[in-house]
Amino acid sequence: MRKRSVSTIAAVAVLGGLLAGCSGGNDSGNGDITLSVWAMGDSSKPMEQMAADFTKENPNIKVKVQAIPWGSAHDKLLTAVASKKGPDVLQMGTTWMPEFASAGAIADLTNDIPNYPELAPDNFFKGTITSTQFDGKTVGVPWLAETRILFYRTDVLKSVGYDKAPATWDELLDASAKLTARGKDQYGIGLDPKEPTLSFMFARQNGAKLIDGGKAQFEEPAFAEAVSYLDTYFKKGYAPVDLGLDTSQSFGGDGMVPMFISGPWMIKTIKDQIPDIDGKWATAVLPSKQNNMSSLGGSNLTVFNYTEQKDAALKFISFLSKPEKQLEWMKLTGELPATMKAWEDPQLSDDANMAVVGEQLKNAEPMPLVKAWDNISQNFLKTFEQIYRADADLNEQLKAFNAQSQQLLDK
Repeated sequence: MRKRSVSTIAAVAVLGGLLAGCSGGNDSGNGDITLSVWAMGDSSKPMEQMAADFTKENPNIKVKVQAIPWGSAHDKLLTAVASKKGPDVLQMGTTWMPEFASAGAIADLTNDIPNYPELAPDNFFKGTITSTQFDGKTVGVPWLAETRILFYRTDVLKSVGYDKAPATWDELLDASAKLTARGKDQYGIGLDPKEPTLSFMFARQNGAKLIDGGKAQFEEPAFAEAVSYLDTYFKKGYAPVDLGLDTSQSFGGDGMVPMFISGPWMIKTIKDQIPDIDGKWATAVLPSKQNNMSSLGGSNLTVFNYTEQKDAALKFISFLSKPEKQLEWMKLTGELPATMKAWEDPQLSDDANMAVVGEQLKNAEPMPLVKAWDNISQNFLKTFEQIYRADADLNEQLKAFNAQSQQLLDK
């Protein structure tokens, strides 16, 4: 789930808008089918609009939309799994996929995908397809996508000799040092140490595998080097700890924190909340070490394993996967498409900041799709805190964290 602030960009479970529920059936024996859709949070109205358009094209398939509070969705799905009576179609965040795929809650679509041109893997960003794979099977279809990019104040960076965004780890560190040297209460970049994907994202840029063949890789040199690199920003004061300021205070004005890493929702936030810096900020793909891999969030559309309406469910998913429908959803909700063709539309390709997001999505991957990942990532926050705040020995901390992670993986 995306969190809409600089300091909270955690990739957690649910990212999106719909769960389709109450395994559909015939309305009145006349061949009509009903798919009942749970629309999460405030997305029920836009989903009703999409469903109405779908039914116009498919008069024999009715879609019933029901608003479901975000907080109860996970428990409702667990109940559905236990009773084998529940949704026909589910939208679920990428980090939920392993849990419910391993529980047999979502259908294997491997043999079905070729029958629906809109669902062809080549239509989607590579990383979004990765998020639909579990245990050698395709268990979902990409629906919404987001990633992390670099936001920076062009005017402030230029004042320390950078006419464009830092393109490498070395440049990012150098720029941050020079920006911090501007004076008291001045920093280089905002890095949230409580963001569970941050270190993992940087580690991948350094060639770390995180988990390889079921084995934790968190004490390997590539991972340790990335953690040490990030720790440098806090130890040297280039990145603030516990600053307690919002984006308008830190990124606005004279640019106390003139760079930060976050998701595409911050584009609108900056435009709305800090209009006085219009023309003085920009976005860029992440700086690179071995690569510039970003984390990938978003959500997938899946089919409940116990549905009696698999074909109708896939037809509905195919409809929602059309580029024009993904763009329509974006207009209604602000959430971004996973279909690459949609990103060729001028409303995305002609927007400089959105074009950066689209470029970064070509090099973004979800966190490892293993059941234990949420626990592993939360445990790492405690480990990293001991390193950057308590100055604990990095190698000892990572050795203990690796052993702890392996125990979770072996359960």
